[in-house]
Amino acid sequence: MSDLVAIAAAVAGAFSDRLLRVGSLADELTYEVAPVHLLEVARRLRDQPDLRFEVLIDVAGIDYLEYGCPEWKTELASATGFSRGVSRGRSAASASEPYGERVPAANQGRRFAVVYHLLSITHNARLRLRVPCADAEEPIVDSVTQIWAAANWFEREAFDLFGILFNGHPDLRRLLTDYGFIGHPFRKDFPLIGNVEVRYDPAQGRVIYEPVSIEPRVLVPKVIRHDNRYAQSLKTPKVGN
Repeated sequence: MSDLVAIAAAVAGAFSDRLLRVGSLADELTYEVAPVHLLEVARRLRDQPDLRFEVLIDVAGIDYLEYGCPEWKTELASATGFSRGVSRGRSAASASEPYGERVPAANQGRRFAVVYHLLSITHNARLRLRVPCADAEEPIVDSVTQIWAAANWFEREAFDLFGILFNGHPDLRRLLTDYGFIGHPFRKDFPLIGNVEVRYDPAQGRVIYEPVSIEPRVLVPKVIRHDNRYAQSLKTPKVGN
């Protein structure tokens, strides 16, 4: 039995009613847990001898806004560009959408989620844990800083960039943006050009904020077309010796 299979069996035995295994690459383990069970599951993942995920590698936020909208057409021109490779209600890709895939039902109707990347040094294994946020207007999950101290800055980063709140965090402040920054720049509805720009005003002797002066651009890729230069009929046949 491989280490990955053994870890998956241990997780299934310990959390059969708590964790839902979701799709991932063949050599990875990804599970989803409800927010109410997060702390219990996280503590057992760290402490249970046949699991022992002692190290928190990363915490990441996810914004599923418009995820799965098939507005891009890949090989056909459209107002917004190419296919994102996701088609609702389709089980497999079609010829017109070669990168299509089904949108997981677990993601539909929810906007924000938090993902924890865990490492077990004891068993040389990795595991990804995803927690959906129940409320899109005020996304919040429990802080895991009491379980993995490394979560402190990671959760602050997710709060700063996505606006996800972490209940019980000891110091939930912005980490990367400026003190007076408004909004959360990694949210999908945050404008690419931002809302304000900063410059130093020598007359006032200080840094001032002004409405952004960048002209917005629509980033629409060109239409994919077959290149006739590589058509088989145009290739010169090789002449034998």
